[in-house]
Parts: sequence; C-alpha cells; structure tokens
Amino acid sequence: MKSLLIRYIEKLNDIDIESANDLLDDLGVRDTIDTLNWATEYPYRPITQFNIARSKDSIFIKFSVRGSMLRAIYSNDQDPVHEDSCVEFFCMPLGSDRYTNFEFNCIGTCSASSRKSRNEEVVPFNVEQLKTIKRYPTLGRRAFNEMEGSFEWELTVKIPFILMQLDPDHLPEKIMGNFYKCADGTDSPHFVTWNPVHTDKPDFHCPEYFGELNF
Repeated sequence: MKSLLIRYIEKLNDIDIESANDLLDDLGVRDTIDTLNWATEYPYRPITQFNIARSKDSIFIKFSVRGSMLRAIYSNDQDPVHEDSCVEFFCMPLGSDRYTNFEFNCIGTCSASSRKSRNEEVVPFNVEQLKTIKRYPTLGRRAFNEMEGSFEWELTVKIPFILMQLDPDHLPEKIMGNFYKCADGTDSPHFVTWNPVHTDKPDFHCPEYFGELNF
C-alpha cells in the first residue's frame, strides 16, 4: 500500500487558485499516477504527476499530464467527464462506509458525489457544493472534440475538507484515497492508478484498494 503526506502550507490560506498553481510546484508533495493494473488490454499510460498540499480548510491538487490525445466535450458539472481526458481523486475517512469521488476533465468540468459503492447510495453534490470546488485548467474552460497529437496540460483544484466528510478543525492523522488517470470514451482509452487496484477489469470504485493519505 502506498502512503503520501499532505503537507500544510500556510500561504494557501490567503491566495487564489491560480496563484496556488505555482505555489504547489515549489512546496507541494509530488507523486506519480503510473500503475497499469490492466496492462494487457489497456497498455497506454500518459505521463501523469500531481503535487498536493493543504490549507486550513481545503486540499489542493495540481495534476500535470502529458499524452498523445486530448478530449473535453463535457462542460457542465456532473456530466460523465470520465469519458474525456480525465483525472480523479477518491477519498474516505477511516471507519466510514462511504467514500467521495471527485472527477475532472482537462478543462475543469467536475463530477462529484458521496457513495457507498459504484451504484449503491450515490448522492451527487448539488450546484452550490460544486461551486466551492475551485479549478484552474491551463487549457481554459471551452469544450472541444478529440484531437490527436502531443499535448501537455495542467489542472489545479481546491476541494473543501467538508466535502470529503472531514471537519477542518479536527483533521484525523490520516484518511484513505487514490488518484486516477482515465479517458474511457476516447480513441486511446486508459485506466491508470496511483495505488494498485487488484480487479479483473478496470474499476476505480474500490475503496479496499485506497492508499494512505497522511496529514
């Protein structure tokens, strides 16, 4: 099981999401999404890194991706962004029977919910909750059809702890979580994870395979 430190950075309390994009490069903890759990059927692996840190009330993640295709046809929150060029963060407090999934395409469109499993007791976040998730995509926010070539893009997101089932004034020592890179609906479908997932077919909705995220 992988383990990751989410470092507290005081400056994140006072800057906007675009400024946090640069700060995370310097002070965030860097890791890589590079585990091919289903390599035989889905061998493609874009180069995907993330830098992570936290403020008093939120977690900040900067995803950096380099790959050979790019798609972002969805521009409305709660659209199926996993079909586009997508990065994801799932998390769960220790002892909870529910986890939270945050999914973003490369222009920052978000699909997010609290749930017991992929199809059990799924509660999507409402419009007001989604507005509290700040995003800074380097590609801008305009949708586009799939393109072939060599592309680099970044997405920085700020997610309030309260959406992660956490009290910012009483954070636990650690929670469980995983990070993903996918693009189900493209000509180069792929399913890459941070912590390994041991299932026969691609499935990110597996909290039993989450790694440790330490505060």
